[in-house]
Amino acid sequence: MIPKTIIEKQITALSDSLKPITEKMQGRAERDIFLKWAVLSRGKFHCLECAHTWKPDVQKASCKNYMNCTACRGKLKIQQYNQVHFKEIEYWAVLNVCAGFQVVRIICSHKNMKKNCMPTYFHKEVMQHWINSKGEVRTLSLGTNVFSNTYDAWKYYSPLEIRPKNFEDSPKYRINPYKVYAGAQVLDVLKRNGFKGSFYTIAPQVLFTALLKDSYAETLLKTGHTDFLKHYLLSRAQYIRENWQAVKTCFKNNYKVSFFTLWEDYISLLRWFKMDLSIPANVCPENLVQEHDRLVERKRKVQRRLKIKELRSEIQQAQIVYEEQKKQFFGLEFTKENLSISVMESVQDFLEEGDMLRHCVFTNEYHKKESSLILSAKFENKPVETIEVALPSLEVVQCRGTKNKVSPHHKQILKLLNQNLYQIKKRIKNKKAVRAEI
Repeated sequence: MIPKTIIEKQITALSDSLKPITEKMQGRAERDIFLKWAVLSRGKFHCLECAHTWKPDVQKASCKNYMNCTACRGKLKIQQYNQVHFKEIEYWAVLNVCAGFQVVRIICSHKNMKKNCMPTYFHKEVMQHWINSKGEVRTLSLGTNVFSNTYDAWKYYSPLEIRPKNFEDSPKYRINPYKVYAGAQVLDVLKRNGFKGSFYTIAPQVLFTALLKDSYAETLLKTGHTDFLKHYLLSRAQYIRENWQAVKTCFKNNYKVSFFTLWEDYISLLRWFKMDLSIPANVCPENLVQEHDRLVERKRKVQRRLKIKELRSEIQQAQIVYEEQKKQFFGLEFTKENLSISVMESVQDFLEEGDMLRHCVFTNEYHKKESSLILSAKFENKPVETIEVALPSLEVVQCRGTKNKVSPHHKQILKLLNQNLYQIKKRIKNKKAVRAEI
């Protein structure tokens, strides 16, 4: 992209003035960011770090994940597959301050390995994030191969070019380097806003941008609640701002949230019931899962009562259609000892059985399926499974109990049903005969 605005031209010119990444910095990264590898080939271990080869000790396990090289004493990770060439790719970053901008320079490094050879390295600066004191960021990056399956298939021969403002939405922008070399190259305003050198597994460009323009991120960092900060900046589906009152309640009571998604769902339930989010007993439950499930069940019952009122007229209309389609099967019932199977004769039965067994027989409107017959299997007059039989093939499509799982009586239910399918077949023939007479 050709720089057009004044700021784009300024950043492009400043980028050319930056000092190149030194060989000393590259060597330091080679030691820090890459693992050391070994491979077992033809009964020998090959160190891919120093090219040493040795036979494994028969007395010791040779299939461990890690081992030590007998020459360089390096801790080596075992390659799972024996092949000719091995490659590892990692990202690292260097921080600079230039003309009032915080610059995050992202370098992509390749480590190429081969048995009996020393590893070789290739380093290329692929991105530069230029962040001003207001938290506005513009990025320069290499081009990528648009036909690749990966988002970071860099064209290493291409130059660094200015990217549009919406580049922040690209996954390339959020690349998180394995190591960041900062030194003293950080804006003073970042230090004022709480940055002390740690990134807490957050990409530096994401953290810096947030600290400079987002008071919520600044507060979370200054108060030391880095778990909330990581969730706030890294999760695409988070509601920290909406739940800020509940977040402050957690801070005051030193409450540790282990599952943020579940906790935010729980807070949304509290808000639905209009409960006070400043009360610790509400916001900071000892057993989060149990309290969450309790409120879910309570909300479901309330919604069901409200929904039933709305559905009454709909159920009455659906009942008329259902009777026209399935009336010839009404009254069918098969029994054996405490087990019984009967045709469901009203749409209200679908609703009640769906609620009792917690499946979708009503939600997905099985009563509207002309090519299916729905039956209810009961043990001691309590529903245990719902059965769908295809018409006119009489194939048992599904037979499921609570939460779509099979019940302890599943085999007996299928046996009883199969023994009486002929009765359903009779009803189908009778209906055809009546239609023929008409």
